Amino acid sequence: MKLLKLVPDTTNIAFLKWRNIAVAISILMIIGSMALVAQRGLNFGVDFVGGQMIRTTFTQMEDAPITELREKVGALGYGDPTIQRFGQPNEVSIRMKLPTGSDQDPELANTMADEITGMLKTEYPDVRIDGVDSVSGKVSEELLSKGVWSLVGAMLAITLYIWIRFEWQFGAGALFALFHDVALTFGFFALTQLEFNLNIVAALLTIIGYSLNDTIVVYDRIRENLKKYRKMDIIALLDLSVNETLARTVMTSLTMLVALIALIIWGPDVIFGFAAAMFLGVFIGTYSSVYMAAPILIWLKVGPDSFVPPASAGDRAEKLGDPEEVG
Repeated sequence: MKLLKLVPDTTNIAFLKWRNIAVAISILMIIGSMALVAQRGLNFGVDFVGGQMIRTTFTQMEDAPITELREKVGALGYGDPTIQRFGQPNEVSIRMKLPTGSDQDPELANTMADEITGMLKTEYPDVRIDGVDSVSGKVSEELLSKGVWSLVGAMLAITLYIWIRFEWQFGAGALFALFHDVALTFGFFALTQLEFNLNIVAALLTIIGYSLNDTIVVYDRIRENLKKYRKMDIIALLDLSVNETLARTVMTSLTMLVALIALIIWGPDVIFGFAAAMFLGVFIGTYSSVYMAAPILIWLKVGPDSFVPPASAGDRAEKLGDPEEVG
């Protein structure tokens, strides 16, 4: 049986020819993503802001009645609700602050949720309650803090590992690629206003791991070729290394993307954000391994000498035949 090959064994694509354009576009996208996060913010889930969140679907309507819902939920006397669409136009999340005293009496939160869901079922017989989640403010602050530190810690640990395994230039390149991937993912969630919760933090950590794995494969081949082809131009050597790992990269990425597309289309709503983040992350992680992690090695002056220890005075004297330095 003939094996399926999506990429020929010998490819010779000049990837690095477009490195300046690719890096410029990526930097603009990073700046755009940070601006989006600053301007629109992230749609934090109950995990991070605390409170009660009720997810609903209006099965007989094309669009959820947002304004009407805001008035009717607000009339219950629990304060102003935050009502946002997510997924389809007829799907909304109703987020409420926990009632005063709920820390001492959790039943207050349950009572509020029961009143809201009861009103929804009475006023909108077609409504479907997809979920009711509750998290206290203290727990949400702790979860947010741990989520941020887990991302920062993972990125720094990875950078240190690559620095030790390769050279500091490779660590800087990997860190830049990871920052690129995480920043664009944050920008995606600020743009789409999909809910940002603990599932998305898990997705970001997975994206970091995937991107790192792909970057290390490329870096490992670059290191081997630097030792093997010591006189080759660095740009040609990087292109050769990327082409030699291209078949593995394409096959790995495509198999993951196929699985993620199935999850996005047929998976449960609760993991839609996770699957969407992973889909984007696999795509940009593959891109960044080639156009972020590799070009930065050129600007940081990586060459064949990066992996060859400098000759000692004794070695130089031995080559020159100087007995005084050798002794």
